[in-house]
Amino acid sequence: MMSGLPTTSDRDQPLWLARQEELILSLQRQPLLIVVRPDSNDLDLLEGPDGHKSLIRQLDRLHQAGLTHLEVAWKADPRWVPFMQRIRELFPGFSLGAASVTSLAALDDLQHLELPYAMSPCWVPELVQEARRRGLLLVPGVFSPTDVLQARDFGCGLVKLFPAVSLGCDYWRRLQAPLADLPMVVAAGGLGVADVPKWLSTGHGAVALGRRVLGADGLAPELLAWLGGSPICS
Repeated sequence: MMSGLPTTSDRDQPLWLARQEELILSLQRQPLLIVVRPDSNDLDLLEGPDGHKSLIRQLDRLHQAGLTHLEVAWKADPRWVPFMQRIRELFPGFSLGAASVTSLAALDDLQHLELPYAMSPCWVPELVQEARRRGLLLVPGVFSPTDVLQARDFGCGLVKLFPAVSLGCDYWRRLQAPLADLPMVVAAGGLGVADVPKWLSTGHGAVALGRRVLGADGLAPELLAWLGGSPICS
C-alpha cells in the first residue's frame, strides 16, 4: 500500500469525481443497493454447479424487477473477474459495482473491469487515494465521527456507514449538529427489507441489503413491492 497520507492537491481526479456524482444521482433515483457475496460454486461457469445457476436466476429476478444497483463482493479468486464480466453481459441494466474492497489486488481487478464504483467496509485514505489515481471511485466505509470527518474533508461526497445495525438509525442524524455538512451516506450491514423506510427517513441517502433478500423461492415480497414503487410494509 502507498505510504503517507494524500494531500489536498491530490484530491481532484476528474474521472473518479464524475463517477461519484453519477452514483449519487443514481442513488437519489433509487436509494437501494443489493450486495451479494459469491461462494466458490457461484464463481464457476454458468454451465457449472446448481449453486451458480441459482444465483444467476436470483439476479435475473432482480434485474426484471427493476433493481439498479448491484454490488458483488470482491474475492481473491481468478474466477472473480470472468464472473463479473458474465454478470455484466447478462444484465446490462445493472449499475454493477464491487464490495469489500480492501487491497491493491482488488483495485487491479476493478481497473481491469472498468467498474463505475466500488465500496470498502473501512476508511483507508491511502487506498482511496490510489483508487483515485487510477480513475476509480472507491466509496469508503465509516464508523466513528473521526472517520466521517476525515472522509468528508478528503472530498468523499458519498460514504458507507458500516456496520449500520451496530450504530442504529439515529446515529447519523446525531452527527449533523457537531459535524455540520455530512456526505451522502449508504447504510449497510445487518439491515433487512423492512428496515429500508426507517433508515431512509432518518437522514440516510440509501440502504444496502445483503443476499438474504434473495430467497430460494424468489425475492422477498416486500422487496418486490418497494422496487415496484409501493411502500414496504413493516
